[in-house]
Amino acid sequence: MEGPVRHPSPVRFLGWAVAVLSLTVLVTAAVVRSTVLSPGFYGRVLDEERAYQRVYDEVLVDPHLAPVLRELLGRLPVPQSTVTSNIKVVIPPETLRALGDRQIAEMIHYLEGDRADLRLTVDLEPLVANIERLSHVYFANAVASLQQRSEPDFEVFQEHLSHVAKRLVTGEAPAGNLPSLSLSPDQAATATTVLLRLVPEERRSELRAEIEASLGDGDVASALAAVTPAVVSDHVRAAAEELLRNAGGGTWVITTELDPSDDSPLQARQVRSVTRLFQEVVEPAAAVLGIAALLLLWHTAPPSTARRLVPLGWALAAAATLSALAVFLVRAMVGDSPYRPPSSWPPTVVRLVEDVQASAVDRLVTMAIVVALIPLTAGALLVGLGWVRQTRPSVRVPVEPRHALVLSTAVSASALAATMLVPVAMTGPAPRVCQGSSRLCDVRYDELAQLAAHNAMATTTDRFIGPLQDPDITGQLNTGVRALLVDTHRWERPEEVTDRLATSDFSPELRRRLTRVLADVNPYRPGLWLCHSVCGAGALELVPVLRQIGDWLRAHPTEIVTLIVQDGIGPRETRSAFEQAGLTNLLYEPDEDPDRAWPKLRDMIDSGRRLVVFAEKADGPAPWYRNFYRYGMETPFAFRSPQEMTCAPHRGGTGKRLFLLNHFITADGGRRLDAGTVNSREHVLNRAHACEQQRGRPVNFVAVDYATIGDARAAVDALNTERLHENAAAAAG
Repeated sequence: MEGPVRHPSPVRFLGWAVAVLSLTVLVTAAVVRSTVLSPGFYGRVLDEERAYQRVYDEVLVDPHLAPVLRELLGRLPVPQSTVTSNIKVVIPPETLRALGDRQIAEMIHYLEGDRADLRLTVDLEPLVANIERLSHVYFANAVASLQQRSEPDFEVFQEHLSHVAKRLVTGEAPAGNLPSLSLSPDQAATATTVLLRLVPEERRSELRAEIEASLGDGDVASALAAVTPAVVSDHVRAAAEELLRNAGGGTWVITTELDPSDDSPLQARQVRSVTRLFQEVVEPAAAVLGIAALLLLWHTAPPSTARRLVPLGWALAAAATLSALAVFLVRAMVGDSPYRPPSSWPPTVVRLVEDVQASAVDRLVTMAIVVALIPLTAGALLVGLGWVRQTRPSVRVPVEPRHALVLSTAVSASALAATMLVPVAMTGPAPRVCQGSSRLCDVRYDELAQLAAHNAMATTTDRFIGPLQDPDITGQLNTGVRALLVDTHRWERPEEVTDRLATSDFSPELRRRLTRVLADVNPYRPGLWLCHSVCGAGALELVPVLRQIGDWLRAHPTEIVTLIVQDGIGPRETRSAFEQAGLTNLLYEPDEDPDRAWPKLRDMIDSGRRLVVFAEKADGPAPWYRNFYRYGMETPFAFRSPQEMTCAPHRGGTGKRLFLLNHFITADGGRRLDAGTVNSREHVLNRAHACEQQRGRPVNFVAVDYATIGDARAAVDALNTERLHENAAAAAG
């Protein structure tokens, strides 16, 4: 009987080459899917580099960015710290993270072919709410004055503004809506030159006479109506109309038309073409050809088990090695930064972009190595078994000839499956976040630095006389405040107002004036309130504010909030208020022993008990309502100038686990100008470091007035970063 027909050697070599190339493609595809085409990959990289926090902590405080900010503000004399603070109010890091995640998802959809156009989508709801809150703070008086009302009507004002804008865009003068100006001929000519700078150069000569004549007559409306249509092109007008239509649903969808003459869109289109070709043609073809080639190698090999296992193993190992070499070759060609930022960019922006790219490249290389190890291990197993059976026939190998096909099929299939699935498991979702950072989850509560708002209820938004914060309490939480210092009171009767003011930090003359005004304007009201010194100067009902805090916590399940209450009402009434507000399932119960270490943030978050409440006087009876000075200590707080600030022990003595740094100026109430000085990042860090050195404990709460002025939050983030590095160094040592 004749033996089996032997295929010529070139056929086997061709099968081996096809198997290696096909498997290399599949391994590479697995790496690409788990990195370049995975939103989780980008989320991990950005979190690892603290990209969203660094936008505020480093980029926006970069002096090199000051000219850009001045241009954006039209060279208005607005301090950079104020600009930074207001950006934080409108787009806090949490919102910036959500925007980033959404844009990453849109880019992946585009590259994978799910979108015909590259779209940038922005959820307007939180932005509009923050802008509205900010506008109420800064423009309330101006709007009320324009409307000649005691209280502004922002809805009417916005409708009026929209009407004026629509008429100007169409070239119609909004008669009666804009004031007239009396300008000299020279002034009219100068104003005309300024306005014409907005107009395309080719249209300036034809519009100059009309604009100058209108301004000469004091007709500002007609001058603007002549300029605006030339400034607002048809393309911009159509885009604006599209934005406004989509904004009705709470989202603006900005569709970017990829212009072939523009390098960046052209590159995106090229990448998209390659990606789609790879996914729709190359990858399926590689899978089919790879399986066929492996079967060809099996059936064309000599019938012995050893001679059939070895070529399959070498094919898997060669594909893994080739994939790894390709990744290292690409790494050597592009380095840590595939994209080189222009030299004109601010250094902090360049450093952030380079750090993110370096982290992404490192993760990609690590993923490629891990993925390549899977088929390499499988190939080594097959080669090893074949070699042992071929060279050591006396050694008993648990592979019978009739089982060899099953074994090789199982090993090869497992290697391919693992190559596809392991990267997905490694990438997974973005890392968990605690208190706004993926690095803080293993930090204990008593090791954490937090930004605290002093007299958090006394805000310009809520029209307090003598406010100490700008946004309301929800706005403060949105901008990064995590500890709220609040005062609970009952509304005072006239004789009680006099007694209360006698112990306040107001001057005698201001006390007398307040007593007279409050008796007429804000008479006594029953109930429980949040007030500063006297309720007539501004008050918020306690229970509704507590509900707002609870709503915010439920909407932000990875955050912890602390209340330090200057308790002007009894503890039983306080407990009842928290129960009415529905907060009982959020309240954390501190350990009875104030010297015992606090839990890690991840454990507090997992328990659901994320609201810590301290009192200045009470201590119970509710187990969650503890006296702060049993657990914590503080610095003095009655500083009348930045130079007077000290780290001397005050209430709570020394040696406590929690440390409250009172970092504000109190002189006839709070001072906004002083807040601009003491809330700077450098000032907060210097004082925190000095007090930590003197007191031997880390600062846990940095309490400031006007928390959105300056960069106190950046200082708090820097303190946490320093502690993480110190802990890592201590663990390594």
